Amino acid sequence: MAHLLKKEKDYRYIEVGEGTTIIVLHGLMGGLSNFDSVTRYFSQNGYKVVIPELPIYSMSLLKTNVKSFATYLKDFIDFKGFEEVILLGNSLGGHIGLYHTKLFPEKVKGLVITGSSGLYESAMGSGYTKRSDYEVIKKKAQDVFYDPEVATKEIVDEVYETVNDRNKLVKTLAIAKSAIRHNMAKDLPKMHTPTCIIWGKNDTVTPPEVAVEFHTLLPDSDLFWIDKCGHAAMMEHPDEFNTILNGWLEQRGF
Repeated sequence: MAHLLKKEKDYRYIEVGEGTTIIVLHGLMGGLSNFDSVTRYFSQNGYKVVIPELPIYSMSLLKTNVKSFATYLKDFIDFKGFEEVILLGNSLGGHIGLYHTKLFPEKVKGLVITGSSGLYESAMGSGYTKRSDYEVIKKKAQDVFYDPEVATKEIVDEVYETVNDRNKLVKTLAIAKSAIRHNMAKDLPKMHTPTCIIWGKNDTVTPPEVAVEFHTLLPDSDLFWIDKCGHAAMMEHPDEFNTILNGWLEQRGF
């Protein structure tokens, strides 16, 4: 990540650009660098892009859940003094954004989800019985993408290190259970925040039918597909992702 990580109080985050604030929420094993293209593009096109480092592995086990992360996000927004934000989340980050919007809708003027959990979580926290086998973990990381080449050695190494750290693995499994517990099927029809759903047509982690269900349940949502694309559209097809999102933000007057 080319951008400087700021450290204030208990927060570590990236903040680039000026304008309407887009807060980016990374996934369970997603680094801040997954959003390099989004950060670069939108910070140069009239937006302030802020990426907080979520306390996925630093909270106590009792607080390692979707609701605590959503509350942490509220505290961060209040700390920064933001009055209106657009939340953009991938995978677990999308779930955190959705749950935050359910609990604290006042400052969220728009929501963007891609490969989000919240309805279907069976792939989270599973398949780590052979976690010491590097090739098994490599295959699991590659399966996240349509094009396995996107899973660079750096990405595979990071996943391998995470699942072989006992503390992180315990918390990963706790988050997986929390994601199932915080299923949002009954909440979504009551949430009227404008929502942009951008989904990979070849996502095997949160399959396309999950995107269709989000679109059906969220009253004010727009659904966009990216072909030959897996679970992390902003990494695999960054230009197309940015074009779709920019068009939606313009159309919605954000």
